[in-house]
Amino acid sequence: MPHWPAPANVMALMTTRVGGVSNPPFNQLNLGKHVGDHPAAVAENRAILRSYLPAEPKWLNQVHGITVASEGGCDADASISTQANEVSVIMTADCLPVLFCDQAGTVVAAAHAGWRGLCDGVLEATVHKMARPASEILAWMGPAIGPERFEVGDEVRAAFMAHDPAAASAFKPGATEGKWLADIYTLAHQRLTAIGVTEVYGGGLCTVSDAENFFSYRRDHQTGRMAALIWLAA
Repeated sequence: MPHWPAPANVMALMTTRVGGVSNPPFNQLNLGKHVGDHPAAVAENRAILRSYLPAEPKWLNQVHGITVASEGGCDADASISTQANEVSVIMTADCLPVLFCDQAGTVVAAAHAGWRGLCDGVLEATVHKMARPASEILAWMGPAIGPERFEVGDEVRAAFMAHDPAAASAFKPGATEGKWLADIYTLAHQRLTAIGVTEVYGGGLCTVSDAENFFSYRRDHQTGRMAALIWLAA
């Protein structure tokens, strides 16, 4: 799915809900072990995914924070690698997945940006950990909850505006007083641009609106998880 001018040795993959073995409400390609799906089904789905990869992904325990890890199996919301055939991965079902690489193809990263992590700086932390000039970083934004479906309260808008008043442009009044429709793509783009990352691609696919292709926690509550993966080819 990713379409961006990444170097030839940078491999990226974004799964959908299509192509796995899980039964409803996790149908079909649920990759999350923590959502209530049958463990055997998740294992088979992960095996299907693994067949497209050079190694087992570095699965994380995502906690809506800003920690960037270089290894799997830890509490973190972003993964980074400079090693060939080492697969960074994050899972989403409405939150924004962002994949990163540098123009030279020497480092890759994947970040999980729910509104809390995005507001607290998970994208900035990921770029910082990549240890390359921001002007040399490329970013790709995967499917997330769209701006017509992401209703939030005053406190969310206030938190983003406390960081940058320009964030006001990413919110418009919701159907009820005190509610706002937030554009997570615009918010992410603002945060990346502010630190010098100007090569930003993707965005615009709404997980809530497209039930055929995407899992959505906001829409279904009990649902599966998709994965965004990136690695350096040997």
